[in-house]
Amino acid sequence: MVKTKINPSTYLYPMPVVIVGANVVNKPNFMTIAWCGIVENDPPMISISASKKHYTNIGIHENKTFSINIPTKDIVELTDYVGIKSGKEIDKSSLFSVFYGDLENAPMIEEAPLNLECKLHKIVNLGESHDFFIGEIINVFINEDCLEGGIPDIQKINPIIYSTKQRSYWSIGKKIGEAWNIGKNYQAD
Repeated sequence: MVKTKINPSTYLYPMPVVIVGANVVNKPNFMTIAWCGIVENDPPMISISASKKHYTNIGIHENKTFSINIPTKDIVELTDYVGIKSGKEIDKSSLFSVFYGDLENAPMIEEAPLNLECKLHKIVNLGESHDFFIGEIINVFINEDCLEGGIPDIQKINPIIYSTKQRSYWSIGKKIGEAWNIGKNYQAD
């Protein structure tokens, strides 16, 4: 197998597509991003990296809360739209059916099968371009039909994933094995 060296960039696959929600000037606002990841298990924490130009950042800074909403291919067009249009230009408060959990300023999307309600834990300033928000996941809401044995089922959720350099959306493929199990019979030389 021949390896080719290419320029360093954001080649991490897959990248989940999420819609971040925050109240800005007392109205729900949403932005689509793919720079999101889990950073801690106990307590559960998640991170998002967002350009400082994003209108939604104002609400996260102001209210110290945000939501992560996992969209499906059923709402991919609207998901892309809220990533293209800024809340500075349009009112996004009525694009989705919105609900709230225990935190009063973390709007969540009913049309998304999985929602994470987050309390801001820390902001890391990444220079002039981005804010890196770390949030503690306070509550999780999921459509009942997306559960299997009481836990979220990735195939039933059917999340959108993003290919950064191809600038395209994808869906999840088939299960290939059980984690922490499939390698038990591997024989090292």
